[in-house]
Amino acid sequence: MSILVTGGTGTVGSAVVKELVARSADVKVLTRDPSRVTAASGVTPVKGNLLEPETVNRVFKGIDQVFLLNPVSQTEASEALMAVTAMRVAGVRRVVYVSVQHVDQAPWLPHFGSKLGVEMALKASGIPYTILRPSNFFQNDYWQKDPLLKYGVYAQPLGNIGVSRVDVRDIAEAAAIALTTTGHEGQTYDLVGPEAVTGEGTAEVWGRALNRKIAYAGDLDAWEQQSLQFLPPWAVFDFRHMYAFFQKNGLKASDAALARQMKLLGHAPRSFEAFATETAAMWLSGTA
Repeated sequence: MSILVTGGTGTVGSAVVKELVARSADVKVLTRDPSRVTAASGVTPVKGNLLEPETVNRVFKGIDQVFLLNPVSQTEASEALMAVTAMRVAGVRRVVYVSVQHVDQAPWLPHFGSKLGVEMALKASGIPYTILRPSNFFQNDYWQKDPLLKYGVYAQPLGNIGVSRVDVRDIAEAAAIALTTTGHEGQTYDLVGPEAVTGEGTAEVWGRALNRKIAYAGDLDAWEQQSLQFLPPWAVFDFRHMYAFFQKNGLKASDAALARQMKLLGHAPRSFEAFATETAAMWLSGTA
């Protein structure tokens, strides 16, 4: 069974590849730069770009299943919809698509609205599908390493209502299960952590993990000005409004969604405290 992974060199996609290889799957990774694909048994890099008709007309031929992840960009929807159209023609037998938790509650957000449209396209396409809706990733905090270690500040403006953040490793495991076992066709799963965390609470967890006082910096204006130094303006616009939504409404999982996820994985989701403790130990030892 041949599985094509898009976004396979990124944070989530590379974790999915690892899970699929552990299950002895025949994995192909679509990438614009094949040199970024780590050589591993069962992994074949496939050069291509989902915005190019030549790529989408070629790469899905002979593919049984697809893990479809389109990184946040101004062309996210186009890349995904070109892929869905080409997968219909190629006769792909199953797609696992990565959307976002509560995507339908804030469809005005550019990357939420893009994903919601792709969900609708998949449901109308006739291709057997599974939709994964992860919350904000624990691993996004890798971007907070310097502010945490140098300045004692946690700067992701999550707000103080609560976000059911999730470990990327749980997302990868869920994707691999959906791709390699039966019973998930037509299903949508929220992928979340065991509890909703706040900005203040996250700073406190990092403080315990790093054994120092960590302040929470949740001001959106300050976050925007800082982020414009390393992110393109369109991304800062998108994420600022996403964080404003988090601050006003939160992004909390229901008990039912958490129970469905636990049934899918066969275990409780990883906690943020465990992630922070593990990550802090690596940072402080210089191994990451």
